[in-house]
Formats: sequence, structure tokens, C-alpha cells
Amino acid sequence: MAVLETTDSTFVADTATGVTLTDFWAVWCGPCRMQSPVVEALDAEMSGKVTFNKMDVDANPATPQEFGIMSIPTLLVKKDGEVVDTIVGYHSKEQLTTLLDQYID
Repeated sequence: MAVLETTDSTFVADTATGVTLTDFWAVWCGPCRMQSPVVEALDAEMSGKVTFNKMDVDANPATPQEFGIMSIPTLLVKKDGEVVDTIVGYHSKEQLTTLLDQYID
């Protein structure tokens, strides 16, 4: 499975069930370009347990504003539609695996 592109209009539906991780990013953001391959690798390993999305903050400003996202990359973790964790900045695959494992039933 691939990391899904989500938008302001699809975000709620895309993150409504199960454990989801949304990567808020922008094309001009260097740390975002470092984070993206990590998220893609996790998607390949954790497919079926976690749904991975990404949102371009420049093209979709409403959702980042709603969640108070001021810096990118920001990774927003939701479980059954409720925010359970927010992390800012680059994080390794190991760090993210540890974080996500606590929310998987």
C-alpha cells in the first residue's frame, strides 16, 4: 500500500477509523523530505495496522490551522478519529514504530 494523499475535504473521513498517522509537509521543507521516506517505509511494514496519510500544508491550510500546526514536519496520530499524539520535527523509523505500537490493539 502507498501513503495516501489527504486534503482539507477528505481528512476527517481518511482518519476516522483505526490508527492513522498524517504527515503534514511542504515541498520546500528539507526536514519533510527526510521524513517522507521514513513514513513510506513504515507504511510498507505496518500496512493493515496503521493507515498513513500525508497532507501538503500549502495546498490545504485549513486542517493544519485547525490543529494549530505551526512547524513542519508535524506527524499527527489519531485513533478512531481522536488525536492521541502530535510530534514535531524529524523522527526515525524506530522512534515512530515505538510511538505507534502503543496505539495498536
